[in-house]
Amino acid sequence: MIPRLPSKVSIPLPAAGFFQRLVEAGFDGDIENGPASRTAFSTDNSIYQVEPTGVLFPRSVQDLQVVAVVLAEPAFKGISIAPRGGGTGTNGQSLTSGVVVDCSRHMTSILDIDPVRGVARVQAGVVKDELNRALKPYGLFFAPELSTSNRATIGGMISTDACGQGSCLYGKTSNHVLGLRIVLMDGSDFWSRPLDPEALAAIVAREDRVGDIHRTVERIAREKHERIAEIFPKLNRYMTGYDLAHIRRGDGCFDLNAVLCGSEGTLAMIAEAELNLLPIPTHAALINIRYEDFNTALEDARDLVALKVASVETVDETVLGLAKSDIVWTGIARFFPDDPGSVTSGINIAEVLADDEDELERKLADVTAALDMGANARHAGYTIARGHADVEAIWSMRKRAVGLLGNVEGSVRPVAFVEDTAVPPENLAAYIREFRALLDGAGLSYGMFGHVDAGVLHVRPALDLTRDDHIRLVREISDAVVALTRRYGGVLWGEHGKGVRSEYVPEFFGDLYPSLQEIKRAFDPENRLNPGKIATPSAETLTKIDDLPLRGDTDRIIGNEIRSAFDNAAYCNGNGACFDFDETSPMCPSYKATRDRRLSPKGRAALMREWLRLLAEKGIDPRREATRLRRSTPLASLARRAFNSLNPANRDDFSHEVRAAMDTCLACKACAGQCPVKVSVPVFRSKFLELYYGRYLRPLKDPLVAAIETTLPLVRRIRPAYNLVVGTPAGRMIMRMTGLTSLPRLPQISLAKEAARLDVPVAKPHSIEALSPQERQRSVVFVADAFTAYFDPDVALAAIGLARKMGLTPFLSASHVNGKALHVHGYLGRFEAAAKRTARYLQRLDETGVVLVGLDPSMTLAFRSEYEGLLKATVLLPQEWLAANLERLTASPSVIKGSSFRLMAHCTERTNAPASVAQWQKVFNSLGVDLQAAQTGCCGMAGTFGHEARNRPIAERLYTLSWKPELDAAGDADILMATGYSCRSQVKEIDGRRMPHPLQVIAGIVSENAEIRQSHTAAPTS
Repeated sequence: MIPRLPSKVSIPLPAAGFFQRLVEAGFDGDIENGPASRTAFSTDNSIYQVEPTGVLFPRSVQDLQVVAVVLAEPAFKGISIAPRGGGTGTNGQSLTSGVVVDCSRHMTSILDIDPVRGVARVQAGVVKDELNRALKPYGLFFAPELSTSNRATIGGMISTDACGQGSCLYGKTSNHVLGLRIVLMDGSDFWSRPLDPEALAAIVAREDRVGDIHRTVERIAREKHERIAEIFPKLNRYMTGYDLAHIRRGDGCFDLNAVLCGSEGTLAMIAEAELNLLPIPTHAALINIRYEDFNTALEDARDLVALKVASVETVDETVLGLAKSDIVWTGIARFFPDDPGSVTSGINIAEVLADDEDELERKLADVTAALDMGANARHAGYTIARGHADVEAIWSMRKRAVGLLGNVEGSVRPVAFVEDTAVPPENLAAYIREFRALLDGAGLSYGMFGHVDAGVLHVRPALDLTRDDHIRLVREISDAVVALTRRYGGVLWGEHGKGVRSEYVPEFFGDLYPSLQEIKRAFDPENRLNPGKIATPSAETLTKIDDLPLRGDTDRIIGNEIRSAFDNAAYCNGNGACFDFDETSPMCPSYKATRDRRLSPKGRAALMREWLRLLAEKGIDPRREATRLRRSTPLASLARRAFNSLNPANRDDFSHEVRAAMDTCLACKACAGQCPVKVSVPVFRSKFLELYYGRYLRPLKDPLVAAIETTLPLVRRIRPAYNLVVGTPAGRMIMRMTGLTSLPRLPQISLAKEAARLDVPVAKPHSIEALSPQERQRSVVFVADAFTAYFDPDVALAAIGLARKMGLTPFLSASHVNGKALHVHGYLGRFEAAAKRTARYLQRLDETGVVLVGLDPSMTLAFRSEYEGLLKATVLLPQEWLAANLERLTASPSVIKGSSFRLMAHCTERTNAPASVAQWQKVFNSLGVDLQAAQTGCCGMAGTFGHEARNRPIAERLYTLSWKPELDAAGDADILMATGYSCRSQVKEIDGRRMPHPLQVIAGIVSENAEIRQSHTAAPTS
């Protein structure tokens, strides 16, 4: 039994009553200072780990003013704050031991869009891609591109002056900021906009903080303009933050936003922004060029830039190799073919934009002609991607490159600390050669990718920061790269901000650094805003790269063996892909429903990692505890678990914090498929729950859910009584008391009886072995899971009928326990026993040579993940089976005519079997049907999740996000299908509609007289 793990407050609490005083002063947002929130916000995408005192989630500008005013009170003089956006910074920009101010939960409104002026006004917490989705109907977009665009907030982009691919064409965030609404540390609410001389004179005359700031910045810009011109490099990626070189605009206006953009929360809190918008390019194409040598790719990039392409991105062989195992590769592999007799060691992706198709083709012809010229043909080949879908798919791969570098085995992994240097593009190839020699000399592996047109290449050396020798390398390599960058006329911070690397600011700014200090002093004289970053107001020191605690400090305590045993929880690198705002993306539905970062894969991984650290400090090996637990009987520990559950001394057990975060996980496995690092929350969640409930009592629902597969045959015998319980108000009330709700009714039809009537035998190994080889080749065994078999037998019957029409002999698998519910709820001992029995049975069937086909995607894919190491046989998904037998399918045109077909795939299927939707489309296409794939997120049911009363509000919220709009838009001729039983169950429960499985639709298509049930028809009530 694991011990109680008291939550440790590792930093001093703020002055007494700070958070209470905020409430008294009118703060209307959320205040979190519990151990779970502090743990979740202690990391970003950097190598550092700093636990904050608490986290504030303001709802308005007024809340930000309250924070500033309360901080100014004498009792709270020692407290500092750090604004935080998407939390994906690579240099610890928003890490603080003070209080985090996070606008991403509530300040997420797009306040105004003026398509005529091309201006949008937004709150700081709006996500970039969310804004661009709203702008798309107007033909406009917010231009600065970055790899984290689906979770980067506008406030965070402004704070780091973010940019990425296409910056040579579109510039940086600061180039598109028209106005900023900021809150200063005296509580002032001020709109910063470019000022003509008359307006500037009026503000300079003000006797307040705003006036003092403008006087200071204007004087520095005027008095130091010659020195500023000398020190600031003439780069596309010029100095970010306190940008003295662009205070005076070309039109003579004074623009304070040049100082604010890139200031990383050290000068003011950003509340709102007015942004310049651009027309969306009408036509786009990508030329994907392969090289046998990475340096050749870098050198060729200069020639591509000279051809006036919109952007050039370069990726090395390391990143390309990792991309090939990622979820996105299926959709883009054809654009990066293997070349016979050579290995691709680098690629250039050149973007071509045009206003019409003819112009696009002319531009493409110019570039490809140059590529094909003998003197320039140093590449191995190239492909061209046209059309929005293919272009976006390739850019998605490039965007995921940052995270993909973390998807390696072992404790030595690429980390960010010198990854965004920028040099003049003409110096890049020579610079990178020296950079690579530096890393090669240290014996390090690394990956490279980046924006070669702008002279930026991202480099992540692979280190294990639990090792002292590797920790020393952070300093040695950083110092060497600073010297190298300066020698080539570049900057250390080309894209991702300064953060912890601020110690190098005085070296780069030289005798201008005191001017930066003056600016900091004017804005924040007491050094309360993100202290230690970029500049200090007086003699305080800047943060050094080896001042802050490293993630590796925690990892060293846990140990490499335990880190490896818990499914990448400890290897989450904080890239934040799980913060994807898009409701139609399957990634982490619990975060989408709550906007609570604790309830994301990153948050849960951080909590799990801290839990493992606390166990390690007590000398507990969770693997051994799990083994002991499985050897004991639950009854023997019942009294002790009851005592622990009731004992007030256990209230501060950190395990409760972890369990609360795990409770809202839907176990959909989207993280396992979509996270670049492959953090698999459902797997380490199950391991945690097993140990947690070895110490505490389980809720009543758990044993009921765990036993469902074994009890369904019995329940089937008392179907009328069961349906009475789940179908009446009194019965539902009783079920809610057990923690369950929205349970489906059992249909009148019995699969076992119907199969017997149809003369479909149960698959027994010895019976199948008795068949001739030809008969076995024509046989198919449908592995019907308990949920489909008992609650939706029509699917299995449709599969049987379809197989016979295909000239095959169908069998049904024997009743078996898949065990997924056991696994999800942490009954891992019972799961292993059940899985071994089922695996033996399926393996024996497979050895006869017969094909095994599952019906439900989630249950079928469990044989590939949860059964790993237990089952060698492959149980095919229905579309995999059908795609291999297209010649056996024939369609009835009369059934297809006048209908449109749309597929709503299970999220586990979409993320863990990436080819699945394309396979369904291939099958339907062979029948003459153009199958459209609906872009939907999770329906909210997710197996048993939506049947648990405590989860029902989240389940219904998720359904309304993407599934309900899709169903509401369906017309009478639209046939919507769902592959997942839980999805069909959710639709029936909420909207009273019965959705067919694709197998039922296909069976109808190949049948002359069959009628396909429409997704919009009401479900029967009995």
